[in-house]
Amino acid sequence: MVVNFGAGPAKLPAEVLLEVQKELVHHGNSGMSVMEMSHRGADYNKIHEDTISTLQELLDIPDDYQVLLLQGGGTGLFAAVCLNLMGRTGVADYVVTGSWSAKAAKEAAKYGKVNMVIPKTNKYTGVPDQKTWKLDPNASYLYYCDNETVHGVEFNFIPETNGVPIVCDMSSNILSRQFDIRKFGLVFGGAQKNIGPSGITVVIVRKDLMGNAMTVTPSIFDFAVKSQMIYNEIARSGGFYGCPVNEDSRSRMNVPFRIGSIEGDEALEKEFLKGAEARKMVQLKGHRSVGGIRASLYNAVTIEDAEALAKYMREFFEQHKK
Repeated sequence: MVVNFGAGPAKLPAEVLLEVQKELVHHGNSGMSVMEMSHRGADYNKIHEDTISTLQELLDIPDDYQVLLLQGGGTGLFAAVCLNLMGRTGVADYVVTGSWSAKAAKEAAKYGKVNMVIPKTNKYTGVPDQKTWKLDPNASYLYYCDNETVHGVEFNFIPETNGVPIVCDMSSNILSRQFDIRKFGLVFGGAQKNIGPSGITVVIVRKDLMGNAMTVTPSIFDFAVKSQMIYNEIARSGGFYGCPVNEDSRSRMNVPFRIGSIEGDEALEKEFLKGAEARKMVQLKGHRSVGGIRASLYNAVTIEDAEALAKYMREFFEQHKK
């Protein structure tokens, strides 16, 4: 094998490649390749949840942060960050220290006012002392790229912003050193460097920053979309549907609920699942260890899909309420 010093799609550990090779045809006990699995299936769901759990452990991510696995790469996040966070004040601080932060600032200018914190330059040779920065106290967030792959410029400190949320592109150095996620509002990283092959982006976002996306935000880039529709149907049913999870800890990705009572009426739940399948909504049965119903709302599940489920829940409730 060659020694791969690539800065984009990069070297992967030989043991990882060999494990992928071994399981390419049959992953675990599934009898199929990961590439053939349903993204809503139990086998893939375990991969998804294990990945998030491992990240939470490695980066000591507290419960008030959400881990998202998104499409679009780092470039897609240039827009997604603005669409989700810039609407609060319409202005954001950008520290441009290389090509990638420059691209991010250019994208952000489409959605609001960009305050260039340091003087514009075409020669990126370092990070100016923060004492020279010109921050906007009205900024919705401060954005910087922790490691610029083109110019080789890396931050050796976390900026002080006096409470303004920090957004950081860590695509090329995430998991290479410890950092305190609590100092950030949002951290993201494309996966083609330190955390796997290209094709996915890891986003770690503080939950209180979610739910304020601009109305023009594509649903796939809205950090807080989809699951609230289902929780709303549970709440408005007056106990007909019940969610066993505390409101402040409810998952956006996996919505478990019971029908008839908090313990569940198995006959009603069986009828609900049968009706759902007739409407081409499948794999809603809860995990065998807890039973009930579970709707998994990953990225490929559209707003229309969630609306269809919410509509069916409403119809089923109207038909069976006492």
